[in-house]
Amino acid sequence: MKIRLFQIFLFLALIGMSTLSCNQNLPNNSAMEQHTDVILQDYGAEPTVLDIDAHTMFNDNFRVALWTGTQFQVTLMSIPVGCDIGLEQHPDTDQFLRIEDGQAMVMMGDSEESLTFIQTAEKDFAIIVPAGKWHNIFNTGDRPLKLYSIYSPVEHPFGTVHKTYEEAEEAEHH
Repeated sequence: MKIRLFQIFLFLALIGMSTLSCNQNLPNNSAMEQHTDVILQDYGAEPTVLDIDAHTMFNDNFRVALWTGTQFQVTLMSIPVGCDIGLEQHPDTDQFLRIEDGQAMVMMGDSEESLTFIQTAEKDFAIIVPAGKWHNIFNTGDRPLKLYSIYSPVEHPFGTVHKTYEEAEEAEHH
């Protein structure tokens, strides 16, 4: 019994010591405040911590670049009811999308005429588009489809803001 109590005491003492050593370099609480202000801008290749859900839900633009680095980019999208992102293909870019709110129909395929992969998706679903796949996402819900997208490598110029689908289309043609 004595040996068992000693083992428990030793274990607790070691945990306490490891906790102290792990946390000794942490800044004080005032330096670790959470920043929940929503500012829609391209934060560039700077270290960034933000509430991605709040930013995605606050965005009413068709597309806005939130963070553009050298290897990947994060954009926010708001797709109006009954609209879509537009049929597109990124030959050298993989894409990850996450739906924060709404309902969608996702279509993908090897050509514009053959979108054989068709799935429904909704809040909290991820959509992964391999480079070279033709794809489109339709808002099938009754409110704007709110999502964010990660492109690798970067797809849009730093600071991109497209208020509407038409603005996005015009920018793509230039």
